[in-house]
Amino acid sequence: MQTYEQSLEQAKQFLLKHDDYLVVSHIQPDGDAVSSTVAVGWLLSCLGKKFTLINEGPIPERMRFLLLSDQIVNMEQQPLNRTFKHVICVDCADFGRVGLTAQYFEEDALLLNIDHHPTNNGYGSSTLIRPEAAATAEILYDLIQSFGFKWTTAIATAIYTGLLTDTGGFRYSNTSPKVMQIASELLGHGVNGPELSENLLESMSFPQMKVLVKALNTLEMTPDGKVCWVYVTPEHMAETGAVNEDLEGIVNYPRNIHGVEVGILFKVINDNAVKVSLRSAGKVDVAALAQSFGGGGHVRAAGCRVEGSLESIIQQVVERVKSQL
Repeated sequence: MQTYEQSLEQAKQFLLKHDDYLVVSHIQPDGDAVSSTVAVGWLLSCLGKKFTLINEGPIPERMRFLLLSDQIVNMEQQPLNRTFKHVICVDCADFGRVGLTAQYFEEDALLLNIDHHPTNNGYGSSTLIRPEAAATAEILYDLIQSFGFKWTTAIATAIYTGLLTDTGGFRYSNTSPKVMQIASELLGHGVNGPELSENLLESMSFPQMKVLVKALNTLEMTPDGKVCWVYVTPEHMAETGAVNEDLEGIVNYPRNIHGVEVGILFKVINDNAVKVSLRSAGKVDVAALAQSFGGGGHVRAAGCRVEGSLESIIQQVVERVKSQL
């Protein structure tokens, strides 16, 4: 098994050796996914390479300040008319997370898999995976450093954004000494930390606040107070004018209640499918639990999509969580 340093070198050679890349992150991208996408784009531009950045859907509005974010193709609105031989996947815990963008991969495509999820199974012809990393952006910091390119405020801001969002504002247990060291260096490159924290973690849109109210009105808890959950339906979304990105962070509300070990958000996709987001206080490995439902993630933060009715899925997931306590 190769070392992290060997994986970094392999990824570096992948970028140097080829050209005309397709760069993709996971469906419904978060801060780390968008930051990692644009960071790879920046690296490729420094190398003089051709590239296309893409996602199955739109990127969150609050991420549109990042460099190259305006170049990320939303394939729902702008389908491509070609395929790619060389693909770079960032922050995709498993291959299925690339979504419908897979149709643009050539059958024999060479794929570089850059990720930090412990549930990643190592898909692709080349891999750069570091489960100890707080974010994929942390891995890309190392990759950028290996090339020796000069840091600009714009690329430093992108990497900082990935770290900030995936550590919950440097509050989660994945906030390592290395993360703080990197953050310090990035601030030295001109990053405005307070402004990013305010815009990405504190401020809320009115629809976001309204859908939060709807979700909290569904709050339920097991009798022992260790599992707590909320749900959001398509009707809630329509009534409040909320979009998917407005749901980010809602799962933390049931999790933050004193004594709760696992907080859950059930987001109804349709009559037969529900997206499940799980957050753990530490006793339950929600990554393993999500994997048992075909999903994945981290020990304390994970998710999955489950087929069935909302009522049956709530019962199944809550029972599975209870069995782990």
